Amino acid sequence: MAEHRTMQRAALLEAARSLLSEGGTGALTFPALAERTGLARSSVYEYFRSRAAVVEELCAVDLPVWAAEVEAAMDRALTPEGKVEAYVRRQLELVGDRRHRAVVAISMRELDAGARERIRAAHGGLVAMIVEALGALGRPEPRLTAMLLQGVVDAAVRRVELGAAEDPAAIAEAAVAMALHGVRG
Repeated sequence: MAEHRTMQRAALLEAARSLLSEGGTGALTFPALAERTGLARSSVYEYFRSRAAVVEELCAVDLPVWAAEVEAAMDRALTPEGKVEAYVRRQLELVGDRRHRAVVAISMRELDAGARERIRAAHGGLVAMIVEALGALGRPEPRLTAMLLQGVVDAAVRRVELGAAEDPAAIAEAAVAMALHGVRG
């Protein structure tokens, strides 16, 4: 029975990823989840109490996977500069990933304060990954610099997601240049 519930929950999360990725926030409804998974609508409520609970679960499952992918890219870099570049590039490469698109598709305002805090903490794990490399580059306040660097990444992510006029590769190049050289180039 527990295995069946685990499989059903995983199927609901996969359906939620697809719905959010394909149609944004409006597409994530319990009737749509039921239709995608073949469950009765009332059964969906046995797994999740709200859309926000679905998104919170997606974040809990997907953010650590995303962070591991960023960390693996950084681990392959041989220098602190390479680690910073990998940190920026891998996050921007992941923008097209359904896991990422699903998580950002729904507004944080739909989540309760506890859920927002858990997501913020998970996101903070990304920032913590780059602090050591920034310290090795001689940054006097590497944690602050890491938070500001993540702001550059977040702005580039939004630019890519909005379908900006620039090619995503050009956005990535600009973000890496900003990360490594600041506004002086």
